[in-house]
Amino acid sequence: MKMLFVLVAALLLARPAAAAELAVVSGNGPKAAVRALCAQFEQTTGDKVALHFDVNADVIKKAEAGASFDVVVGNPPTIERLIKAGRVAPGSRADIGRSGLGVAVKSGAPKPDISSVEAFKRALLAAKAVAYPGKGASGVYFVELLGRMGIKDQMQGKLKPMKAEDTVEVVARGEADMVVVVATRIVSVPGVDSVGPIPEELQTKIGFAAGVSAATKQPDAAKALVRFLSAPSSAPTLRANGVEPM
Repeated sequence: MKMLFVLVAALLLARPAAAAELAVVSGNGPKAAVRALCAQFEQTTGDKVALHFDVNADVIKKAEAGASFDVVVGNPPTIERLIKAGRVAPGSRADIGRSGLGVAVKSGAPKPDISSVEAFKRALLAAKAVAYPGKGASGVYFVELLGRMGIKDQMQGKLKPMKAEDTVEVVARGEADMVVVVATRIVSVPGVDSVGPIPEELQTKIGFAAGVSAATKQPDAAKALVRFLSAPSSAPTLRANGVEPM
């Protein structure tokens, strides 16, 4: 691990001494991990990172419309689409990690049994309101999952599709009984308790990757940040924030 850290540091510091200012756009899924790693990158290099978070669909929409950025973090299909659109440099994609779906409830509330498919179904049907990201990848999957479990119609009056920035917070305020979302999104949100992952038979893995803008004016710094986010030395920070390193 020490040698890996030395290698990453050498790659990062083999750049001009002038500090760069990088604009980073990211999907909401890995928010806590991206914030933590970008803060470490700033401390390591002296560069500055301005972060903006959005759902992947809006990251794509804004990037394709010409929004300026230096580095983008999102689901692998997001990065690939932006490469095809000419907005992300070909060959710059680096996979960071992945995370499954999890469940959370308001802090102090009883935690429902979600240990099996049937138990999870009962917990969903017993809830008065279930939040999920209305436009996020995990939300799209969750709605499809309800159909697979045969309870989509029964859940219609209970579902609360939320904006990405309020998906978990609505549970903290007591406006939904539980949330089903990519587990990384639950990390560090005050007022909620994690119940755990959804049953393995129903699970999916949401991937996270990064790429360099094809139009960045700070290519060396942008490449260094992408290497930092995906480096083996970043694994402990990723795990601490709910991301399974690649």
